[in-house]
Amino acid sequence: MFVDTAKVFIQAGKGGDGAVSFRHEIYVDKGGPDGGAGGKGGDVIFVANENVNTLLDFRYKPELKGTDGQNGAKRDRHGKAGEPLYVKVPMGTIVRRNGVIIADLTDNGQEVVIAKGGDGGFGNAHFKSSVRQTPRISEKGETGDTFEAELELKLLADVGLVGFPNAGKSTFLSVVSNARPEIADYAFTTLTPNLGVADIDDGSLLIADIPGLIEGASEGKGLGDDFLRHVERTAVLLHLIDVYSDDIINSYKTIRTELANYNVELVDRPEIIALTKIDGLDEDIVQMQVDAVKSVAGKDAQIFTISSSAHKGLKEVLRALRHKVIEARKIAAEDDTEADDGEYETISLGANQIAEGWTVEQQVSDEGLPYFRVVGDKIEKFARRTDFDNFEGLNRLRDIMKKLGISHELRRQGAEGNSIIRIGDSQFTFVEQ
Repeated sequence: MFVDTAKVFIQAGKGGDGAVSFRHEIYVDKGGPDGGAGGKGGDVIFVANENVNTLLDFRYKPELKGTDGQNGAKRDRHGKAGEPLYVKVPMGTIVRRNGVIIADLTDNGQEVVIAKGGDGGFGNAHFKSSVRQTPRISEKGETGDTFEAELELKLLADVGLVGFPNAGKSTFLSVVSNARPEIADYAFTTLTPNLGVADIDDGSLLIADIPGLIEGASEGKGLGDDFLRHVERTAVLLHLIDVYSDDIINSYKTIRTELANYNVELVDRPEIIALTKIDGLDEDIVQMQVDAVKSVAGKDAQIFTISSSAHKGLKEVLRALRHKVIEARKIAAEDDTEADDGEYETISLGANQIAEGWTVEQQVSDEGLPYFRVVGDKIEKFARRTDFDNFEGLNRLRDIMKKLGISHELRRQGAEGNSIIRIGDSQFTFVEQ
């Protein structure tokens, strides 16, 4: 079963908690702190694999969870890091978080960290200093990235077959390649995209058969626009038109319009046109149809006449396609070299992200009680790692707020000792009660 969209819940591993421990050994007077740090949570990593061609597995396994890091222990032993979770996905998979692209896996073996595991918390051995010789502070491990990801598969092919239902796309693919799509004498026989490899001379072409388009497909008619996404990544389009069409000009224009309505860039995609099913038809009629298409496609358009069942004209079409593909790939490579960083900006969403800057706002809770909301990557990271049940740990967070200037701003906005402060999902009073 071919599936090209899916939603999956992703949760990277939580970091282990730091330990509070002191050395207790015979003949060792006043043993110092020896609590170890927690291990980092396991990342969730997507790996593009050429042997995977559908997102079907994500329909049956809608949750991906990384392994948690282990807690720290006495004798300054650090917790074991969580094992990363490697997930195989098809080449051409796009991953979105809240509608924003965070990964685009196009090369076989390409790995992308989709969700970062949380950092482990420091144990009390980390906080020892000349003025703090018996710290009872430890940090909690951070939670890993947790979110719902939207997955979309856009087939990566050299050639995309487009045309009306029953134009002969599946027959063409079955004859020139190793693909075995369903073929019948009725419209919409092909309900899912098919891939096939066609060998020509000393090379080969990866060809995608896109389910038949009709007028209004880009607006959801027929099979809708579900499969138009697979045209976007093909280097060259092979537009197949039934030579028996009563209005061959309209047949050509309609498909071109639907492609343009879906993505205007497809209008400029290199194209070759082939009139199909020519066996048994007079050459004069075939030439008349060719001339009609050329009148709207342009005098420079490459138009071939073929019969897949009779194996007529197929090698000529494949050679022309290979030449176009090589040319298109070369231009694309040059464009990539000139581009700054690709088509989109990959954003960092990891639990380890730290950025300077913070804001303080006065807000009112659902119960009508006033509080102060502190927002900022750095301070929120410290808050996530704070054990609010630990008196010394909470006071450490207050000290950090002082050093960052947050406490001064809170006072400027009217915060007092018993004022409620909220950072992330945690809340506490402004000063020690």
